[in-house]
Amino acid sequence: MPEGDAVRRTADRLDRALAGERLTASDLRVPQLATSNLAGAEVHRTATHGKHLLTRLTTAAGEDLTLHTHLKMEGSWRVIAPGGRWPAPAPDVRVVLRSARVEAVGVLLGLVELLPTAQESSVIGHLGPDLLGTWTAEQAAQGLERLLVDPRRVLGEALLDQRVVAGIGTIWLAETCFVQGAHPLSPVAAVPDPARLLARARLMLQAAMTYGRPVTTGDRRNPLWVYGRQGQPCRRCRTTVQAGSVGRAPTMRTTYWCPRCQPRATDT
Repeated sequence: MPEGDAVRRTADRLDRALAGERLTASDLRVPQLATSNLAGAEVHRTATHGKHLLTRLTTAAGEDLTLHTHLKMEGSWRVIAPGGRWPAPAPDVRVVLRSARVEAVGVLLGLVELLPTAQESSVIGHLGPDLLGTWTAEQAAQGLERLLVDPRRVLGEALLDQRVVAGIGTIWLAETCFVQGAHPLSPVAAVPDPARLLARARLMLQAAMTYGRPVTTGDRRNPLWVYGRQGQPCRRCRTTVQAGSVGRAPTMRTTYWCPRCQPRATDT
C-alpha cells in the first residue's frame, strides 16, 4: 500500500494536471456514482490526509464537492492526453476526469466517494494527525496521546494504525523504528522518547518528498536501513537483518529490524 509521501506525490501530480481546470467530461465507474456527472465543474486542488486523496471542486451549479479516493493496495492515478489510450484495461478504470488539456485516470482505486466538501470530516475525521500536514504543537500532542493510549500494544501495530497518526506504512514503520533504536514488536511502553519517534517519522516523510522517494540513509544508492533487507547485513553494525509479521489478519504486514541495533524489550 502506498505510504503518505507517495500519496502526497500523487496529489501533487493531480494538481499539476487539474488544479484550475474546468472538466469537460467525467466518468465515475463505480455503481453508486454511475449517474454522477462532473462536466462543467472547476477543480480547485487535491488535498491529502495520510493515505486519503481529497479532490475538491465546484460544480457548474455552484455546489462544493469532494471526490474522495484511496489507492489501497493496487490503485494509482495516471495523467494522459485527452482521448489518449488508458494506462489499464477498461474494467480496471474507476474514475476519469477530463479537461480540454489533460485526462486523469484512476486505476484500481480501492475507494471512490463523492460528498459535500463541508462533510469531509465524515470520511477522515477518525484519523490521527497527518504527518505531512501542518504539524502544530497541538497535533504533535494529539499524536503522542493516541500512541500512548495503550502502552501494552505492539509498537508496529500502533504505528500502522492510521487512527494514531496518518501516513505511516511498512517502509516508515521499519525505518523509523530503526533510527529510534526501537524494536517494532516491542510494546509501546518500551519506546525510548516516543515524541521523538513521531518527530523522526515526520522528518523522514518530509525528506522523501524532497528526494522523490524514500531515502533514510542519505545515500540514494543504498537508501534504506532495514526495510526489505531480510538476511542482509545491517548497514550500521553488520548484524543480519530480520523480518517478522506485525498486526493481525487480514491486515497483517511484514516488518524488518536489526536485532543488535533494536533489541526487543523482552531481551533486555
